[in-house]
Amino acid sequence: MNESLRERIIQAVMALLAPIALANGVTLIRSPPNGLTREQSPALLIFPESDTVSPRVNYRVERQLVLRIVALSREAVGKAPETIADGLLVAAHAALFANANLSGLCVGLRELDCEWDVEDADALIAALPARYQFSYRTMAHDLSLIG
Repeated sequence: MNESLRERIIQAVMALLAPIALANGVTLIRSPPNGLTREQSPALLIFPESDTVSPRVNYRVERQLVLRIVALSREAVGKAPETIADGLLVAAHAALFANANLSGLCVGLRELDCEWDVEDADALIAALPARYQFSYRTMAHDLSLIG
């Protein structure tokens, strides 16, 4: 069974962010089903949000995959959690734009937005979610073929 181009893009993003996670001693997790333990933070979390389809041109379909990348951090000695999370997001952003077409898997990358979220229940944790849109093309009849 072939993997969709969408899945290959998500895996490529994970591969791009793995060295960032390793270099910074953080956990990299795709779509965690449960909340993270204190031991799993700081972390970079990847959440596929949507995949929209543009009008078809011939036998090719343009698609826009939106991924939310969340930099999650707890307070560390002498550093606010927002500062740590911001540094992680800066590194992730640079890695994505250093290979914006993901070695030919997509035709474009666009940053959509970023939010700041300090958890009310735990003032020592901060999450910075940023959303990125990856434009890519498939063949109309096969989601695994680049169009």
